Amino acid sequence: MKAMLLEGEWAPRGGFTQTGARRLAPNGNLAWRHPRFSIVDLPEPKIEPDQVLIEVRACGICGSDVHMYERDADGYMLYPGLVAAPVVTGHEFSGVVVAVGSAVTDLRPGDAVCAEEIAWCGACRSCRAGLFNYCQRLEELGFTFDGAHAELVATRARYCWPIGDVIDRFGPDHGFLCGALVEPTSVVYLGMFVQARWRPGATLGVMGAGPIGLAAVALGRAAGAGRVVVFEPSRLRRELALALGADRAYDPAGLGVEEMVALAGEETRGQGFDLWVEASAAPGLLDPITRSLAPCGQAVLIGLGPHRADLLPANLVRSGAGLQGSLGHAGSGAFGSVIRLMAAGALDMGRIVTERIELDDAVECLGRLRDREAGKCMVVFPR
Repeated sequence: MKAMLLEGEWAPRGGFTQTGARRLAPNGNLAWRHPRFSIVDLPEPKIEPDQVLIEVRACGICGSDVHMYERDADGYMLYPGLVAAPVVTGHEFSGVVVAVGSAVTDLRPGDAVCAEEIAWCGACRSCRAGLFNYCQRLEELGFTFDGAHAELVATRARYCWPIGDVIDRFGPDHGFLCGALVEPTSVVYLGMFVQARWRPGATLGVMGAGPIGLAAVALGRAAGAGRVVVFEPSRLRRELALALGADRAYDPAGLGVEEMVALAGEETRGQGFDLWVEASAAPGLLDPITRSLAPCGQAVLIGLGPHRADLLPANLVRSGAGLQGSLGHAGSGAFGSVIRLMAAGALDMGRIVTERIELDDAVECLGRLRDREAGKCMVVFPR
């Protein structure tokens, strides 16, 4: 089968030490140097009794994939998360089940599905407490085991979610695009509604309108936001945010902290935002965010970057506001809720797809996406 493979030079730095024989780095930017992507031919995956084999129909190129492609001045990948290599990338996907293992009872060939990227073990202390995103034996599709930038992908059946109702709503062409975007949308769903406990009628500020920020806009509007305001330097992404329901979209380029705080005040009648979603992973933004929160408001950090941040803790103390990190998409019924919102027509994330490419063009697309100008680039596998 054809697939996009990530390889690299294992060169730990900065005091990083390897545990065990496997070359797996909790922070890829501390271990993997000179990352390289290529389109290769690989054997078809063999499935275990509890796995399914899926014929991929659509797989997004995520900001994480771009960070693995990008290099710092010393040649190390920029991505600061869990990475093993060589590995087939791709974790935002949908497709059709073509084979099931002997122990699989809830799926059968022909089912349209998407799947969780986080491969939680189900047995560690975190998993037994329902904290699947913080599994102590965490593996990740497209990062530590082969993903879906490929014609076929194998994963455990328990990570799969049927999307037949989404296909019925939108048709197969658009429906598989939406299905591939259940994963990033569920990341935002958990951050907004589970971690930050955001409520209908509340105001929402979104920093960064890449796919994660755009999902925050769409979810906020679907859930009855009182006002949604976006800060994003890309004109195309600002336009997408407005099309998904944002009330206003500002270009933060050239704006100082005081100007951003003033704009947030104008948009919320001086109250500040009830929730900020930080989806940019850009430096220098926590100061204006924490200074423009409503009393007891929340800022949820979803963008993952390697930078450090400056902020004045007194701003949080005086307002009773909170700063909350959020990782992952597993648990709390997030996938099921997002799928139902899509099937009901309340959430059409396929609208953010600005480019469809075939797998042969995926490496070249990674290079182009470094300018952060696209909405979502989707690798499609026509059938």
